[in-house]
Amino acid sequence: MDKPSLPSGTRDFGPEVMMRRKYIIGIIEATFKRFGFLPLETPAVENLKTLQGKYGDEGDQLLFKILNNGDFLAKADETLLQQRDSKALTPQISDRGLRYDLTVPLARFVVMNRDKIHFPFRRYQIQPVWRADRPQKGRYREFWQCDADILGSQSISNEADLLQIYDTAFAGLGLKVNIRFNHRSLLDAFAPWLQGTANHNRFMQLIDKADKIGFDGVMNEIKNEGIPNGEDAWTLLHHISGLADTDQKLIALQNAEAIQNDALQKGITEIGQLLNLIKNLPTANTLTLDVTLARGLSYYTGMVMEVVPADNRIPADFRIGSIGGGGRYDNLTGVFGLKDVSGVGISFGLDRIYDLMDAAGIFPQESMQTTRVLFCCMDESAMPTAFAMAGKLREAGIATEVYPGAAKLKKQLDYANNKGIQWACILGEQEITDGTISIKNLESGTQETLPQNQLLAHIS
Repeated sequence: MDKPSLPSGTRDFGPEVMMRRKYIIGIIEATFKRFGFLPLETPAVENLKTLQGKYGDEGDQLLFKILNNGDFLAKADETLLQQRDSKALTPQISDRGLRYDLTVPLARFVVMNRDKIHFPFRRYQIQPVWRADRPQKGRYREFWQCDADILGSQSISNEADLLQIYDTAFAGLGLKVNIRFNHRSLLDAFAPWLQGTANHNRFMQLIDKADKIGFDGVMNEIKNEGIPNGEDAWTLLHHISGLADTDQKLIALQNAEAIQNDALQKGITEIGQLLNLIKNLPTANTLTLDVTLARGLSYYTGMVMEVVPADNRIPADFRIGSIGGGGRYDNLTGVFGLKDVSGVGISFGLDRIYDLMDAAGIFPQESMQTTRVLFCCMDESAMPTAFAMAGKLREAGIATEVYPGAAKLKKQLDYANNKGIQWACILGEQEITDGTISIKNLESGTQETLPQNQLLAHIS
């Protein structure tokens, strides 16, 4: 018999991990609600035609496809089967796939429910997504995203809100980050210099790899691709990104003769509007204009954002990519038949955030809060009293268990210690007779006897 195993790139989450994950989700969700976002869920499975063509060529290759029900080869073209032409064969054997992100399903939902929702539509969504990527540290095939999006408004105030959400949530988690932002129009300004849309698109894909392969790695790929003026464009971008502050970067862009056009001016104007909105807000994290930030997904059209860890408690050898990102997408609902609905959104990478906080050892004690009180019965006759008292504690919102059965006290206390339970309430024949209860603080080791009617006040 084969040993049970998990598909590569997926994981089980035991109780300890789940408590910490829910702690992270709770802080992020509370932040979404504080900014007026409403919850939404969509199916794990979408029609392939909904997903394809929204993430660029590389994204399409990472879609998990689901074989059609029954004899999925029944309608397959025999010639294509013999030729092993998987790309041409796919539409004949698969018409559904697992969602790649939460943004495209959101656009599909909005188009299908346009008469039921009110714009601007502010929604948050916390669900798993799937990508047929190569599993590695910090990269999984099944992972969770925590998204917040605003549809139906072009105001830069939305971007200001989303930057604040990042800052607020990571401050709540106690994790220091660098929130990077840019505007795709600044990069679109390079298109004429690069001699065309195709060269520009490829240039964007290459500079998006800078975090992984560095300046020289991007430069080498640009040389190999033979992108006209690509080396000079990358050198300029990298130089501007390294300047000391945002004002210097914007001035350098204004002075770059090769990219003076309407796209550049749009990007500079909207970044100025954003900075003006947030200039008086206190921030717990660093906000950085990074003019090399491209965000590879093809549907972005305006402001883009990305969050990278910047906490000195993270071990030096623990390397991980971005833990959040997003941006403006003006045309996404248009592919589903609903034009002129601008959108902007961000996403938190729950799994990477967990890995970082775990590596840094910064999960607070409350993230592991479990049962607070365990009733330990010395004999079966004490069980009804224990259940009655446990019921009162639960009504008061105190997580409480009654140990199942009258086992030896050591076994019951070992169980409590293993679960990190704070209080052991011991009931034996003497306590039942006297109407008392012995209560032991398992953190300090102290023990005392109280009247049963004082237990709730003592625990509270």
